Amino acid sequence: MLTHTIEKGLGAMPIGKLGQRRQVVIPKDICDALGLNVGDYIEGNRVKGTVVIKPKKLVDADDVLTPEEEATVMKGEAELRQGKAKSWSQIKHELGR
Repeated sequence: MLTHTIEKGLGAMPIGKLGQRRQVVIPKDICDALGLNVGDYIEGNRVKGTVVIKPKKLVDADDVLTPEEEATVMKGEAELRQGKAKSWSQIKHELGR
């Protein structure tokens, strides 16, 4: 499908076309700016008589931290911000390795 432009107030606006199976062509410059690629997931919502399309990234449930793991990471990040970092050699020494 081809995309076109229309002139409107602030300049040319790219437009797409709704296909037979309700497929929408998003203009290339918009896809490039958003980092969208063929096969990426998007979310479409109706907002005040318009359609809003947002890029979405799917996350595997196995890649999500448990609440305990998240708390540990947050604690570690806070310690790093406070300058409480240890080198790997210090950690190995403390562990007796």
